[in-house]
Amino acid sequence: MPLKDKLLAHRIYLFLGALFITSLVVSNLIFQKFFYWYPIGSEIFGTKLFEISVGILPYPITFLITDLISEIYGKKRANDIVIAGIFASFFSMLIIYTANAVPATEWSPVDNELFSTVFGSTAIAVFASMMAYLLAQFFDIHIYHFWKKITKGKHLWLRNNFSTFSSQFVDTATVLLLLCSFGKIEWERFTGLLVAGFLFKVLIAAFDTPFLYLGVYIFRKRFSLKVNEEIDLN
Repeated sequence: MPLKDKLLAHRIYLFLGALFITSLVVSNLIFQKFFYWYPIGSEIFGTKLFEISVGILPYPITFLITDLISEIYGKKRANDIVIAGIFASFFSMLIIYTANAVPATEWSPVDNELFSTVFGSTAIAVFASMMAYLLAQFFDIHIYHFWKKITKGKHLWLRNNFSTFSSQFVDTATVLLLLCSFGKIEWERFTGLLVAGFLFKVLIAAFDTPFLYLGVYIFRKRFSLKVNEEIDLN
């Protein structure tokens, strides 16, 4: 690959990594707000479809990006992004801990109580999210490359959806188990939130498949990549 193209590939990888880490960290910071998104208007296990955390909104973007990186840059580069995301999340938790420990002034628009209410549960949220995220992302990458090998680089929709569906179930179940165990969510809400959260993620995963196809098409055309060929950044 020409040096000019390799530098461009490096730059794109950097921007994808930045988008990935931003989506991940933000999802951990805003998770405490829940909202309804239920076009069907029904309930399942006492939970309205879909009664979910706003933190779930940017989270599927991370799986789209890791699938795109897996397809174009390979398994190692995808794993590197996952590890960077873990580091960024724990570093953000350290910053929030420090900010929470510093006393607010009398005239501060956000006082100590309000700040603690919004960010006080962030440590538990980040821990729960990171455990779920660690399992789900590595699971997603492993399953993705398993199907990529089986299909010899063909049937992109198959490995994208199979890997994302299974990893999203692992992610949703793990984070809810931890949050319920820590008393942040009542156990009676577990099943309903699990089903609602997973179904929502499945819909998003199916929706993002065309975007993955578009991204892969652009990369292959710009860098003259063959099917199953990856960019070597070394």
